[in-house]
Amino acid sequence: MKASSPIRSILIFGGAGFVGSNWAHHLLTNTNAQVHIFDNLSRGKVRHNLQWLHKMAESNGRLRVTVADVRDANAVNQAAATATEIYHFAAQVAVTTSLDDPRNDFEVNAGGTLNILEAARRSGNRPFILFTSTNKVYGKLGTLDGASARTRYERHAVSESQPLDFYSPYGCSKGTADQYVHDYARIYNLPTVVFRMSCIAGPRQFGNEDQGWVAHFIYSALQGKAISIYGDGHQVRDVLAVQDLLRAFAAAYENRARTAGQVYNIGGGPNNATSLLELLSGIERSMHIRVKHRFRPARPGDQPIYITDFSKFSEHTKWRPEIRLSQTINDIWQWYNANRMAFVPTDFPLPSSKVAIETIGGIAS
Repeated sequence: MKASSPIRSILIFGGAGFVGSNWAHHLLTNTNAQVHIFDNLSRGKVRHNLQWLHKMAESNGRLRVTVADVRDANAVNQAAATATEIYHFAAQVAVTTSLDDPRNDFEVNAGGTLNILEAARRSGNRPFILFTSTNKVYGKLGTLDGASARTRYERHAVSESQPLDFYSPYGCSKGTADQYVHDYARIYNLPTVVFRMSCIAGPRQFGNEDQGWVAHFIYSALQGKAISIYGDGHQVRDVLAVQDLLRAFAAAYENRARTAGQVYNIGGGPNNATSLLELLSGIERSMHIRVKHRFRPARPGDQPIYITDFSKFSEHTKWRPEIRLSQTINDIWQWYNANRMAFVPTDFPLPSSKVAIETIGGIAS
């Protein structure tokens, strides 16, 4: 008789956010894992995500929620004590915010990550740890040579061999965390994986002009709001659908004998690259609306172009993006149409019933 597989005990820091809530939903619907969300709920609208998860998980009792902050080492230690997998998505996410308050940015991104690593090390469980870093660890990079034809994007794809060049306090804090996660695999033999991610987009993303810009463009267009374009609008990014990112998380875990200790660039690649102005045109074509926009001065720390070379991860896991940018735009549009009430200002109470929720610590955000 074949022995049953041990139950996965999964802890998701930042689990109420866009990526975290989608990953929690995937785990609750496709696995038998026990899922523990740890989030300080400081980001607007994330309570809506908890309501969504609560409704689909209340019958199975496999979801637990802790309202606490990654800067609280005691809370982190307590949460990580029994985890067999840790997904670290909690972060201060905006370059602009890091410029206004670099100390807070460092304490959340670098200090919070160290708290998580130490909690994992001290637990004695050797949990699989996946950390979502950022393309900002590569600095400003170069400029786009010639016109932005898609056939020319491939030459700009960035691999993991690109030298690190932290640029902006956000780049420094995420880069510090990135290197700590990588080093804990080498020094303490923890099975850690770093994803240096490009732009992620998809349903359940409450984007704004500082983070989640694809969703922000779509929502602003649908609401008739003018969009601010910082710089000339020819900045290029590749966009990865969140559904493809979830597949990448699963692939990293399933192939952990190969991925542990590795750093990967994860993004949509040249086939899903777009400039800001190209995206606006795409929204207009798809939705048959005019998008109002205005130009603003360029912001510090903005990369002229970033496109992901994901070939290393593809070689190790056979993963490739499957969803094209046009489909991602449509997915966000359809989700917005079905969830308009989520964009009405309101105070969501914390869900209560069979979902265990606890509040720990007193660090204000």
